Amino acid sequence: MNLTWLGHSCVLLEGSRRVLIDPFVEGASVGDTRPDIVAVTHGHADHMGEAVALGRPTVAITEIARFLKGKGVPAEGMNIGGTITVQGVSFTMTPALHSGAIEEAGPGGGTPAGFVIRMDGIGVYHAGDTGLFSDMQLIGELYRPDVALLPIGGRYTMGPDEAMIAARFIGAKTVIPIHYNTWDRIAQDPVPFRTAIERTTDLRVAVLAPGQSMGIEPPAKRQSTR
Repeated sequence: MNLTWLGHSCVLLEGSRRVLIDPFVEGASVGDTRPDIVAVTHGHADHMGEAVALGRPTVAITEIARFLKGKGVPAEGMNIGGTITVQGVSFTMTPALHSGAIEEAGPGGGTPAGFVIRMDGIGVYHAGDTGLFSDMQLIGELYRPDVALLPIGGRYTMGPDEAMIAARFIGAKTVIPIHYNTWDRIAQDPVPFRTAIERTTDLRVAVLAPGQSMGIEPPAKRQSTR
């Protein structure tokens, strides 16, 4: 699998399918990513982004899916704790501590969420916008993701200190910080975050620049090449 952080919380997973998560990038369009599937964690404009314009099969919580269907988008609704499979890709919806109104539609919009996405033998946890919560340990124990995408911006989500604890709770071998440096209000230096985690755990932190990609190998392949 190839993973690209496009900026903010927008991540493209490329394997047997192209999965675009939270299709928003400040000052740019994600239309050229050509996703097979879109996943939306919650209804804020900086996460819903171009979901309507893309018009691709979209996975989201029930209320957002209903809103998108009303806009002509082929959306698949689900709820926290559930798992669905779309085009061979598995989506498990996890809790997130945040607000979740669909800003375009006014109040409402369901509960904010995260996803554990499984494709080609690899599990990727996208935490969505969230604060730290102790049940992240259960996400690690139940789903054992290989990659954790964690917000570190502070103010609207957890910051680096809380994300360090989240990384330990989840236990994914690769941690990638997201949702930071988009605006001054969420400015952070990810290097101390990486240094502290790698100094005190066996986890690896990949600090990506917007638009930068990295390859993720399935656990079995990683073990066989040791």
